[in-house]
Amino acid sequence: MDQETFLEIEGGCICGAVRYCLTSAPLFVHCCHCTWCQTETGSAFAVNILIESDRVRLKGGQTKAILTPSASGKGQRIHRCPVCFVAVWSHYAGAGDAIRFVRAGTLDDPSRCPPDIHIYTMTAQSWLSLPADVPQVAEYYDIKAMWPEESLNRRYSHKA
Repeated sequence: MDQETFLEIEGGCICGAVRYCLTSAPLFVHCCHCTWCQTETGSAFAVNILIESDRVRLKGGQTKAILTPSASGKGQRIHRCPVCFVAVWSHYAGAGDAIRFVRAGTLDDPSRCPPDIHIYTMTAQSWLSLPADVPQVAEYYDIKAMWPEESLNRRYSHKA
């Protein structure tokens, strides 16, 4: 997604108590097929929009952070609507508070942030067909090799 043509993207929880907007293009978008994401979402995968926390503006309500276990053992803080409990975004220990993993399904128009990569495909559901034109990796990936240069510059110049 080109930053020059970017228009704010809005989203929120299912009940409408939490509303937010992304004020810039994402750094990168993962479609994660790990068993942890499958369990947390009750689905076959999770689509996470990686974006700097200061580029996610709350327009209404507040989230409630819930510390949950993660495969790394370091946990993650899932921010949920305190009314309907929908997961809106997460903070993972590796990225700290600087980066939010916004759940793409909470966008008003999730089609605006399609996955840049499919990760942990070694545990993807066998009945799921992945698009051939989107990179796929068995586990995680080398950020410096996969992210666009603009995203790398933003990520590594941002204060944690």
